[in-house]
Amino acid sequence: MFNDRKDAAEKLARALEKYRNKKALVLGIPRGGAETAYYVARHLDTEMSLVITRKLGYPRNPEAAFGAVAEDGSLYISETASQVLSAESMNEVLKEQKKEIQRRIKQLRNGKPLPELKDRTVIIVDDGIATGATLFATIMLCKKMMAEKIVVAAPIAGSGMDETLKRKVDDVVILETPPDFHAVSQGYYDFHNLTDEEALAFMNKWEREYHVKN
Repeated sequence: MFNDRKDAAEKLARALEKYRNKKALVLGIPRGGAETAYYVARHLDTEMSLVITRKLGYPRNPEAAFGAVAEDGSLYISETASQVLSAESMNEVLKEQKKEIQRRIKQLRNGKPLPELKDRTVIIVDDGIATGATLFATIMLCKKMMAEKIVVAAPIAGSGMDETLKRKVDDVVILETPPDFHAVSQGYYDFHNLTDEEALAFMNKWEREYHVKN
């Protein structure tokens, strides 16, 4: 288990050592992924940003994802969603999350666009992978924006997730894949949901430190 997000992120960063000095771009999926991205980017001494992707939750169980949407409109829907939900229900959730994406772009990136992804190595990081829905939509965004190499990195995920991701991206780095995995939080002694303010603080901290060095 990891002590907290900082401990997990620093261990993840060391596992990504081969991407140091490669002019990679680290993309964190907030909110929890903002802290992970900060420590990874700091260790690799590379550019960082936050990519806004939102889970699409079932109306009666919002924590369970039937899909996800990225900020460019890239949309992932699970194969079983249409068997359970009407198109109208899915569209209502999608409309709501698109509004939330715009709010978070303003709040967490000060309304700035994503950095250029074309012909770059992009490392997508999060504090853990549950269903993978937000990751799948983010991967679609990176492909549309013509990233040269896509890497997915996380401290913890379910045992089959690495093989699923290897079919979608160029490299996968996951530190722990417990067979009894059921939630990201089980890999951490100290795990709490980050606020917008905490996620923004990691983004601002990286900007201050990176620009001083470069």
